[in-house]
Amino acid sequence: MEESEYLREAIRQFRGLKKLADKALAQTAPADFFKTLDEESNSIAVIVKHLAGNMRSRWSDFLTSDGEKEDRRRDSEFLLEPGDTRESLEQRWNDGWNLTFLAIEPLAAEDLRRTVTIRGEPHSVLRAINRQIAHYAYHVGQLVFLAKHFAGARWESLSIPRGKSEEFNTRRRDPGATR
Repeated sequence: MEESEYLREAIRQFRGLKKLADKALAQTAPADFFKTLDEESNSIAVIVKHLAGNMRSRWSDFLTSDGEKEDRRRDSEFLLEPGDTRESLEQRWNDGWNLTFLAIEPLAAEDLRRTVTIRGEPHSVLRAINRQIAHYAYHVGQLVFLAKHFAGARWESLSIPRGKSEEFNTRRRDPGATR
């Protein structure tokens, strides 16, 4: 794969993860945003807070400073504090995604061979991007699972609804086909 094609694909993956998570968040009732399945589980709010903190740390000054910023308090990302409202957490979430895209979109193919550090460990830019795609996919999956669980029968599928694969495939093969 050509390096510039890799960068386009990485951006597409990040945008896809954000879109998937945003669609799940849109289906999350206010009371469910802070719910947990049990005392050891994270809520949607905590996942949003953690990812926002991770994005701020990893993508701020991406090419020039360690991806684990000295002012990051990772453990606090897993605790809900008095100022943590849905609105404030979603703002941090959107700010984190903006930092992600501001850091990645200007990269050129030759930047993939540069070295960045995360927690003092050297990574190629390519490896650092892959690390974050995997990390975000892991947590977005959790977020979607929780949103779907709490929505129950209200849930609207984010992909092909259960039992609709054949209908989807027919429409894909023949866009003029009716249901």
